[in-house]
Amino acid sequence: MAIYGTALLSASLLIGLIFGNLLGILIGVDANVGGVGIAMLLLITLTARLQKSGRIKAPTEAGVLFWSSIYIPIVVAMAASQNVIAAVKGGPMGILAGALTVFTCFALVPLISRLGWSDSEPREPS
Repeated sequence: MAIYGTALLSASLLIGLIFGNLLGILIGVDANVGGVGIAMLLLITLTARLQKSGRIKAPTEAGVLFWSSIYIPIVVAMAASQNVIAAVKGGPMGILAGALTVFTCFALVPLISRLGWSDSEPREPS
């Protein structure tokens, strides 16, 4: 059921935000450091373990899949907009670091794409 997927997502998010705040306190930053990323990793780990043990039913899995397909792009967009605002306020070094990171990621897409293919699978024409 979608409600169980929502409950699993909510629990993961709350735990991730708590750990993100604790991590921020530990390193002396007045912010949540990686809480959403921790939540996403926790959601993936919990879902995989539940699938392996056979304790997650198809409707629950569909609920998790539904929420994760909505949740992840929204969170990524929110984080990206915050990063852009911080980079612009930070000056040219922040913008340069962001631009170099994006360029490097775009340049590595073909390499990462090739890593996903096995020899038995037909490749798409380049």
